[in-house]
Amino acid sequence: MAQSIDCHSQSISFDSAFENVDVLIAPTMPTPAFGIGELVDPLSQYLADVNTVPVDLAGVPPVSVPCGSTHGLPIGMQIIGRFFDESRIPGVAAAVEQDMG
Repeated sequence: MAQSIDCHSQSISFDSAFENVDVLIAPTMPTPAFGIGELVDPLSQYLADVNTVPVDLAGVPPVSVPCGSTHGLPIGMQIIGRFFDESRIPGVAAAVEQDMG
């Protein structure tokens, strides 16, 4: 029951966030990607999802696009759409990728 209430409050928060904008932009992860074969402790792996879990729980449509790199590791950016506005997201993602090269 508590999880259901939390998901509902997440949905309300996202709904109010879209009152003045069409999409939200946020980092996909709080850190650069982990290196291939890099051993990462489970807590670090869990914390890497801290930016995507609220989006998934709220049920709004996201897409992650590359937006740069650091030390040879990619950095991602989430483009988050309004509820039931999935059709807008691919076009915004394509424009961002084209603009960023």
